[in-house]
Amino acid sequence: MKDDFIAANDRPLLEQAGLADFDALWRLELTPVDHPNVDRGGWSSVCQLELPEQRYYLKRQSNHLTRSLRHPFGEPTFCREFRNIQRYAARGVPATQAAFFGVREREGKPCAVLLTRALTDWRDLASWLNVWPQCTESDRQQLLVACGLLARRLHLAGLIHCCFYPRHIFVRVGEQGGFEACLIDLEKTRRLWFPRRDRIKDLEQFIRHAPQLDDDEAGLFLATCLDAPQQGAEVAQWRQWLQTRRQRKEGH
Repeated sequence: MKDDFIAANDRPLLEQAGLADFDALWRLELTPVDHPNVDRGGWSSVCQLELPEQRYYLKRQSNHLTRSLRHPFGEPTFCREFRNIQRYAARGVPATQAAFFGVREREGKPCAVLLTRALTDWRDLASWLNVWPQCTESDRQQLLVACGLLARRLHLAGLIHCCFYPRHIFVRVGEQGGFEACLIDLEKTRRLWFPRRDRIKDLEQFIRHAPQLDDDEAGLFLATCLDAPQQGAEVAQWRQWLQTRRQRKEGH
């Protein structure tokens, strides 16, 4: 077993609360924010953890495994998520941040703990879309530019999110005005092996799950992703590719 990960910025607060080790976090009694996930032959749960000046999400799982060529017998799904959190940080892509990660075996079953910082001053894009008609035109445009820049940054880093939905994109007002965006739920992130096909997957997912966008707004998002003129041939071609994928998905 490798050493546990504890973020330097969070260590003092966790140590002060007596929560800077796996067992303390594993034994903590908290109410889950949702029904535990009981697929994959085990369970996985998420709870909120309130500490002075910082709120966290405490994610715990037992025998909740994912299999791959590297791990044919399975590993906790949080292992993949934690690796992706580190990958995003190393490549400068804004995303959720880990405060603690550790793996143990309990009663012969692999168990994992992942503690992430809550995005307390951020708001998911899905909640903005729920009140989209009430938003100003300026706010709508700046939100779409922030999401487009996030997608461009993600893909330039050689990554594909694979669940690029509005509920997984969080936004806040930027220090220089406008908005900035970041990503959560990184478990399914993988390398971008086929640039056009993989980027189409992320971008089509975003537009399909944002039906509130009109044609011009979808074009602004795409133009920002591609760093291309909104009325140009490149955006028009990508619109066609995205429409083709959407039709294929709906046909299934």
